[in-house]
Amino acid sequence: MEHDGTNLTVTEAVRSVQLLKIDGYCATAAMEALEFIKSRWNIDGHEWEIRFYPNHWHFFEDEEEMICLFVDQLDHSEWVALKLILVSEPQRDKLRVNLSCRLVCPSQHLDPSQEKAVSHVFNSHSKCSPEVLLMLKHELPSSGYIVNDSLTVECTITVLGDLDTTDKEAVPPPSDLRQHLGELLESQDGADVTFHVSGESFAAHKAILAARSLVFKAKFFGGMEETSSKSVVIEDMEAAVFKSMLHFIYTDMAPELDGDLEPQAAVIMAQHLLAAADRYGLNRLKLICECKLSGCIDIGTAAMTLALAEQHNCSLLKAKCLEFVTKSPETLDAVLATDGYAHLLASCPLVLTELLRTACGRKI
Repeated sequence: MEHDGTNLTVTEAVRSVQLLKIDGYCATAAMEALEFIKSRWNIDGHEWEIRFYPNHWHFFEDEEEMICLFVDQLDHSEWVALKLILVSEPQRDKLRVNLSCRLVCPSQHLDPSQEKAVSHVFNSHSKCSPEVLLMLKHELPSSGYIVNDSLTVECTITVLGDLDTTDKEAVPPPSDLRQHLGELLESQDGADVTFHVSGESFAAHKAILAARSLVFKAKFFGGMEETSSKSVVIEDMEAAVFKSMLHFIYTDMAPELDGDLEPQAAVIMAQHLLAAADRYGLNRLKLICECKLSGCIDIGTAAMTLALAEQHNCSLLKAKCLEFVTKSPETLDAVLATDGYAHLLASCPLVLTELLRTACGRKI
């Protein structure tokens, strides 16, 4: 193909188009944000997995955008989304792959929805693509694509070969800052402080911690006793939680919250990470945990999550919990019978007033 007078040749491209059909779509309403329906494909000698998330919560790179959407879409923030996972080991250093998706009507009485796509370079360290946000969940019932309680998604996977870049204009590569900082954390090169957390030790760099957290900045450069200390003991935190928080400080990523753990384990990690983020002033991580927990509220977690939101000043998460608990008399009764409600009653008795006001406002 021609591009600004320069020839660019794709030496190889393998494409596969398949229909992903979800029968009994109404049952997906009971699935949590981290749960998915999967489909296995074999393309270009690699095994792939497409994951369909019927109730996905998206984390935005821009903090203000994330807050605005969370406020504006408080009643309907879930998305229908898909991700592409490389299951097998890559057969070359870089696999350039495009995933495009659209909703289709099997009877062809309705045109396909707008195609959404994402491109990703897969390797042994990066086997999960960003999500394809197909449609807001609350828009789907009226879209016409659910037919006889069945939803059909047309998925196209295109695996590109190496590019012939002869005479191609130089293009800067994407930022690899988070990769290098992650490698620095892993290698421990130049580390000048060691944290001792629940029997485990973690080496880190004071300057990086201070740049990301005002709390760490005060500890290491604010005249506190830790300023010259090379060893710090962290109380009241699990080692796995501190490790995940440290990884976020260096890379701005929290993979444990995005599918690397089982759904229940991811919720527990999000609860602990939210408390840790609040403790160390990591506002973006706190918002990410808040969004994740808002998409996973159910009978068993509602009261405990409400207590967590109250204790750590999470107004958006608190509003979501109150909305869930008071949506029906049956839901309210079920939540009141949980152990989490007993914890809420003991730890945050003042929030019960707001719970009653919300319930009365809904005439429950």
